[in-house]
Amino acid sequence: MSNVAFVEAMTALACGLIFGMGAFGTAIGFGILGGRFLEGMARQPELAPALLVRMFIVAALLDAVAFIGIAFALFFMFANPFLSGVH
Repeated sequence: MSNVAFVEAMTALACGLIFGMGAFGTAIGFGILGGRFLEGMARQPELAPALLVRMFIVAALLDAVAFIGIAFALFFMFANPFLSGVH
């Protein structure tokens, strides 16, 4: 196996891990966020609109973390900076 093929294979594996861990972390975060939102709404129903707005803000920030990981993975996949060091 040539060095270029090895670097490309390891990059593809790393990109798969980045996608998977990003999705896994986001799923856990959304589960915790939804549960805490329901707990807060059950304790103080009059604050439900304010809690909903805050929940959507945190959900957007949580989703942004996964999108940043996806952007890095796509960068590594299509503009692989690791190939420049392989001769």
